[in-house]
Order: sequence, then structure tokens, then C-alpha cells
Amino acid sequence: MSDPLTLSPAPDTPALAQAPEMHLLGATGLDLRVAELALRYRPLAAEMLKEVIRIPADYVDRPVDQGGDPLCGLSNHEFPRLEYLRKKIIEIGAVRKPEDVGYDGFGNLVWVVEDPGDGIPAAEKKVVYLDGHSDTVRALRPQWIEKTGGGIDSYNGMIAPEKVNKEFLKRELGWLPPDPEWDHLVFGRGSADQLSGVIAEAVAAKILLELAPEGALKGVIVRAYATACEEDNDGAGPMFVMRNVLPGARPELIPDVVILTEGTGCSKKGAMGIYRGQRGRMQIEVKVTGRSCHGSMPWEGLNPLEYGGAIVREAADRYNKREGFLDHAFLGHGTRTASWAQLDTPSDCAVPERFTIRFDRRLTVGETPEQAVADVETLTAVKTAREAGLSVEVSVPTYDQASWKGYVLNNPQIYLGWVTPEEHPAIQAAVATYKGVISPHVTGQRGEGGTIPREPRVERWIFSTDGVGFPVPKDDTSIPVGEAKQWVLSGAYKHPAMFGIGPGIEQNTHKIGECVDLRELQHTIAFLSRFPSVLAAAR
Repeated sequence: MSDPLTLSPAPDTPALAQAPEMHLLGATGLDLRVAELALRYRPLAAEMLKEVIRIPADYVDRPVDQGGDPLCGLSNHEFPRLEYLRKKIIEIGAVRKPEDVGYDGFGNLVWVVEDPGDGIPAAEKKVVYLDGHSDTVRALRPQWIEKTGGGIDSYNGMIAPEKVNKEFLKRELGWLPPDPEWDHLVFGRGSADQLSGVIAEAVAAKILLELAPEGALKGVIVRAYATACEEDNDGAGPMFVMRNVLPGARPELIPDVVILTEGTGCSKKGAMGIYRGQRGRMQIEVKVTGRSCHGSMPWEGLNPLEYGGAIVREAADRYNKREGFLDHAFLGHGTRTASWAQLDTPSDCAVPERFTIRFDRRLTVGETPEQAVADVETLTAVKTAREAGLSVEVSVPTYDQASWKGYVLNNPQIYLGWVTPEEHPAIQAAVATYKGVISPHVTGQRGEGGTIPREPRVERWIFSTDGVGFPVPKDDTSIPVGEAKQWVLSGAYKHPAMFGIGPGIEQNTHKIGECVDLRELQHTIAFLSRFPSVLAAAR
């Protein structure tokens, strides 16, 4: 990540509590109209969320020659879920006409809403992107059934409440509400990461169109995305847009603001934060090649597993001592961890031929991919392996898998961090929106875990999002970005103003028992339905 603008540390804003249901009888004004409809459509949102979680169950156990797909729902295997969403978006009235929703060349699902009768030329409107990824990590279905006591299925959610091992869930997950509030929870793979954010986009589009006569879309174009392949290749969907859609594009296609609907909840600080940045990420691959031989005479070979293990151990020791890692008051410190390995060996009684390791490296402000690679290249254990006669290659792998639509990005697995300054108009509009449609309907107090706070909590993500796909070199002139777009200059890169708000607790994601609170989904829908008009009014 290049060194961006100088930023002040985020304020310490512990968690606040969540309110009971809203009571809106007699309410007036766009804020309350939005909040009212978000509550009204919460059952619809819950129905859609449960279905997009469930859909892979129709494919994972079916033979391939009968239309099955054991990887359904994972990166590059999203189509059944996306096609359900495409049809449902039309059915519920989340677009004006069917041709307003469809797929781009990568396989992202895209739908557009605006008010063509607001009297404002398209080129002068604010353009708001809503972004959420539609793929999930592996479901681990047998483990869900076993560890939850047979009560929860990774696709079908809660199937036998009386069997649920609640103590396991409370140990496993970062946050769960009190037992009497479990009726608000939807369980299943992708519930928190991040299918609920995609559903929020769809239902918000419906509300925006319904409230267009009341000004919800005046002066704004909303382009909503359910992207493909984020879990395997962070930001792949936006990378396609930045490379293939926006160069030479008209102003009405170029975003002023991107809202990432990835979960912004913290198990200790509160749900639904407004997140204005994240660290970068990269993969560093170390390929250690030795000489294979029979295990009974190891002196005849060169063991890459033993030398490679020393590399992993030294890399971990150096990280634990923070040698070669920077820290940043807002984004936090850089990290490195061994995340994947592959052993090429003729048998379990042989010296292996090759040991390949990958490190997941998170980059904070001031750290660069080049230096991160050099830090591994210069490990003493790497030098020792080479001196012993082994080959050690340190590199950044290329992502060369095709999307479900057949498009191959072939991008280096380097994903740039980003920060939107707190004083940017987009962040100020986000805070104002939160105070208008969420704060009046929650009654939180500080220090009550992952519940929804009354006051906006402006912080940053720990993990990665599609946001990494938007930065481009600052000298790139292929995308005609006018000054009015107010893109952020960050070191050697520029990007549209970005922030996130979404349902889901970060510490609950990728875990057995993953779940999301429907109250977070409801309030995210309200936020997404109101933000465009707040931003447009600030022009």
C-alpha cells in the first residue's frame, strides 16, 4: 500500500446497545419513510437471504452430468445464486424495467436505478456504487451438523432449534445476542460474509424507486453490484470495471462514491460501523525445490520440507518480533502469516521433491509489496537452503482462474489498501445518513458488545473487501475523472471515495455457525435507501 494522506487516529468508540423495534405511526419526512419501508420489507429481505444461502444445496450433491456442481456458491461458481437474484430483483420491483439488471463481461450482476424525471442531466448527477460480493468460502457442511449438535445446517440454517449446541456457538462466534433475541438471527454460510449486504442492496433499490416521487433519487444514479470471485481474488469484480468499463466512460458511469456492503460489525465495539479504510493484502509464494530420494537414505536427497519449515518458522518469529513491519494509528500494523502449503512427494516414505508455501501479507500505510517480498527473500533460512543446494523462488503469484462467465483477469495477487479521509463529503454524508435513519431507532449504551450503536462508529476493517479493486495509478488518464467527482489521491494511487456499512460481525465470518442479525440487515437497507439523496443534497 502506498503512503496515503496523513490521517488522524480513529476515535475510541466502544459498542452501544440496540433498540427494540421501531414505532413509526404518524411519522413524516423522508428519513422516517425510508425507515418505515426498511422495517416493512425486512421479512422480504429475510426470505431472499435464506434462499441465496440455501441455493448451493441444490447443486453440491448432484452429479455433474446432471447439472450438479460441488463448488456451487464459491468463487467462480456463483451463477445459480446470481440468476436467482436477477429474477428476484425484477420480481420485487427493484428496477424500473427488466433490462436495467444484467451481467457484465466478468460475471458481476449489475442493476441501475435513477429518476429520469428529476430534471437533472445524467452527466450532472452524483453516481453511487453499491458493492457486495456474491461468493462465499467453503460451507464445511458436515462440520456444521456435527458441531452444532445437528441443529444448524450450513445451507438450510436453523433446522432443529431444540438440538442446537448453544455453548459451542457462544465459544465459536465473536458475538451473539442474548438468547431471547435469537429469533432475529439467520444462520448459514455467507449470512455475515456477505450475502446479507447484497440483499440489502436489492431491497434498498426497491425502496429508492418507490420513494423516487418523494426525492429519494433526485440528482443521483445508483449502480448496484453483486460481484463475483471476491473470496479467491479480492476486488476482482471492481478490477474488471476499472479496466474494462470505465476507461473513456461518460460521467454517469463513473462513481462519486462507492459503498461496500461487507459486514462492518465488531464483537466488542458494536455492529454497523462506518468503515473508511482497510489495509492492503498480497500473497507471497515461496517454492523450495530439493532432491527426492528414498526415505531410508535421506543423505541422498535435499529435503525441501525441512528447509521450507525453517523458512516458515523464521518468518513467524520475525513477525512476532515485528521485525520489518510498520504500524499506523488508524489502519493498524502490517501482518504476515503462513496461509497455504503444497507438498510434492512421490510417497510418505520419501524425501519430497518440492515444498510450496504462501504467506498472507497485510500491508499498512508505508509498506510496499516490493519490500514485503524482499523481507522474505532475505530471510536467513532462505539463504541457508540455497547454500545447501536447494532452489528457493520467492514471487507474487498470478490469479489465473476464469470467472463463471469465462473471463480471466490474470492479475498479480496484490490488493491495494485505501483510506477515505474522515473530512471527505462522502463520510460526512454517511454520518448524517446514519443519524437520520438509524440513530432515532436504536437506544444503545456503550460497552454492550456487537449491538447496534446510537452514535455512528467511524473506523476501519480488519479484513479485506472489494474496495481493493478500485485504486488505479494516479497518473492514469484512461478514466475521465473530473474534479467534481472528488476522488481521493493516495500516494501513487487514486480511487473514488469509499466507505463501508453492512450487516455482519467480522469475528463471526468464515466460522461454523456463521449468522447475521436481521435488525442489522433492516437498518443497512434504510441507510442505503437514504444515503443517495443525502449526498445529492450536499452538492
